[in-house]
Amino acid sequence: MDLTGAKRIDIISDTHGHLSERLLAALEGADLIVHAGDITSESDFAELETIAPIKAVLGNNDWYYNYGPEVKKTSVFAYEGLRFALSHYREDLPQGSIDIAVCGHTHRPTIVPMGCFVLVNPGSPTYPRTDKGPTMARLFARDGEILSLEILQL
Repeated sequence: MDLTGAKRIDIISDTHGHLSERLLAALEGADLIVHAGDITSESDFAELETIAPIKAVLGNNDWYYNYGPEVKKTSVFAYEGLRFALSHYREDLPQGSIDIAVCGHTHRPTIVPMGCFVLVNPGSPTYPRTDKGPTMARLFARDGEILSLEILQL
């Protein structure tokens, strides 16, 4: 697969105040980090921002933390020609014309094509709830096209 000129978007969720060395190493080189909530650490959020720009939403355990005014319950944004919807809970995902919907909360990784968009839950790199162990998702995109999208075991 030719990834020339592609952007790498690393998708994480439910870090719960712990960024493992394995996760930090995996995130190195990302062009964008998408975090689907339950960060639970302002210092972890700041550390992620030193690796790559970050798009994030609040999880059910984030209400006592301040990640800045741009981090809210839901987010819709465009990146590399793709429209993303982002929420901690799947049922709160913004509706509309989107290409990729990202949620967290369950700590269970999944990628599900849903007709005109793809639903991604990266699982949790900290407290996994499957036998896959710690996980995240990685997306390569170029000019509005998804080149690859997979769950990575950490």
